[in-house]
Amino acid sequence: MLARLALAAAAALALPALPALAQENCPRGQLDQRFCDRDGDMVADAPTDASRLLDPPTLIFAYTPVEDPEVYRKVWDGFLAHMAKVTGKRVQFFPVQSNAAQIEAMRAGRLHVAGFNTGSNPIAVNCAGFVPFAMMASKKDEFGYEMELIVQADGPIKEVQDLKGRTLAFTSPTSNSGFKAPSALLKSDFGLEANKDFKTAFSGKHDNSILGVANKDYDAAAIANSVKTRMIARKVVDASKLRVIFRSETFPTTGYGHVYNLKPELAAKVKEAFFTFDWEGTDLLKEFQKSQPPQEKFVPITFKKDWAVIRKFDELTGVKYECRGS
Repeated sequence: MLARLALAAAAALALPALPALAQENCPRGQLDQRFCDRDGDMVADAPTDASRLLDPPTLIFAYTPVEDPEVYRKVWDGFLAHMAKVTGKRVQFFPVQSNAAQIEAMRAGRLHVAGFNTGSNPIAVNCAGFVPFAMMASKKDEFGYEMELIVQADGPIKEVQDLKGRTLAFTSPTSNSGFKAPSALLKSDFGLEANKDFKTAFSGKHDNSILGVANKDYDAAAIANSVKTRMIARKVVDASKLRVIFRSETFPTTGYGHVYNLKPELAAKVKEAFFTFDWEGTDLLKEFQKSQPPQEKFVPITFKKDWAVIRKFDELTGVKYECRGS
């Protein structure tokens, strides 16, 4: 029952109703009725009505709530100072506690620039008008992460089939590695269904799931190994307490972008800030080079191409991008 409820939450994100806007008769694909996609790139076009464009005195930025957002306030300080210099705007870090809250903030016009986690990107694009254009990569252009199923190193679970009758922790319904990918793969590759073959719990965040397994609160967890790598590097968790029983193919990592209705000149400056940032000696490099592969620069991406594999998992798990409250 819990899995079905979680899937429903991911499939139709309940959002506050917004003021009614005149709906254009335009191509939009899976985008919410508030948006248009005339160029077929699968993200919302900037409004043609100049009165709907945003040119805020302060740009609000939020990083995906994968871990404690306050940990990342200092990490992002140098980058946000660079964005302020490039855009000529004040830039403020906004700590978000959940994927749904982050999507809701952008949809309501309170969030202008953000990094959304892998699984949230399609919902943010279709429901909130998110326009992703960048992702972190190594200096050698390596990028991405894998979903892992982790268990206690000294526990009885040795392989995936041993999950039968055990409790597996997911993170949140919008997470790719924390819910969508493991749900699809466990069913298609191993014949295991949530709440039929194994019990489920939702921890809210990857770090909660990882610590939950290490501390024996959960028998197992589905997590993003990039988060695990950084937590081990910071000595937040002891690697010797964890065992990996499954590792997926490589997925794209956090997508960075802006809300669709930023004034085009401002949106261009936001992009410029990402691709002109000097990482050397920064807290951003210190934190993200702990990932594997290391994340050491921003590279351009497109939602249509780079998120195709994630949209495939959404299709397999029955996710539809219906934004209740439109």
